[in-house]
Amino acid sequence: MKATKLLVTAVVSAGLAFGVAAQATEEKDAQTVEMKSLPAAVQKTIKEKAAGGEIVRVEKENDKGKWNYEVVVKTKGKEWGFEVDKSGKYLGKHDEAAEHKEKGEKY
Repeated sequence: MKATKLLVTAVVSAGLAFGVAAQATEEKDAQTVEMKSLPAAVQKTIKEKAAGGEIVRVEKENDKGKWNYEVVVKTKGKEWGFEVDKSGKYLGKHDEAAEHKEKGEKY
């Protein structure tokens, strides 16, 4: 009986440790950056696409081996986002709330 409890405890602990490690790795793939540190072309695209909205944050993220910038903008109380590559090319828009929901986060 003690061996079974010990085994269950070890398995649960390993699962929790793996989850924390996986989350830490995910966080390392994205890092918040200052607007002023971005290349001029990237800043220009961000300002054009966020026109009228408040830029909440800009993150540099590793997207399948390519570094892009994910921008989160707040417009009329709703957050949305888009991505820009390192040369300033607009890559597309995404729904920030849906992304958080997909990750299992409360938004």
